[in-house]
Amino acid sequence: MEPFHIGPGVMGGGFSLFLLLAVWALFWKGLALWHSSRKGEQWWFIALLVLNTFGILEIIYLFAVAKMRADTLFTFDGKVPEHASQESH
Repeated sequence: MEPFHIGPGVMGGGFSLFLLLAVWALFWKGLALWHSSRKGEQWWFIALLVLNTFGILEIIYLFAVAKMRADTLFTFDGKVPEHASQESH
């Protein structure tokens, strides 16, 4: 009898799924924390930091509360880059 036996599914497909979910959650959490900090929204920052919702709360914050658009998610100030707004004209 092995005292620390981890089932066969954990190191197989289960571990891959866990790793994928962890990367997904970390990506959205980092992005949401960064934007909430830049906007000075300390309560959102604390909620996003403490609660682990696998990216769901973070996505809701970014798109519904902070009113971010997909093309502004990776900008420093949350505005559409100058060159991007000129291309649409």
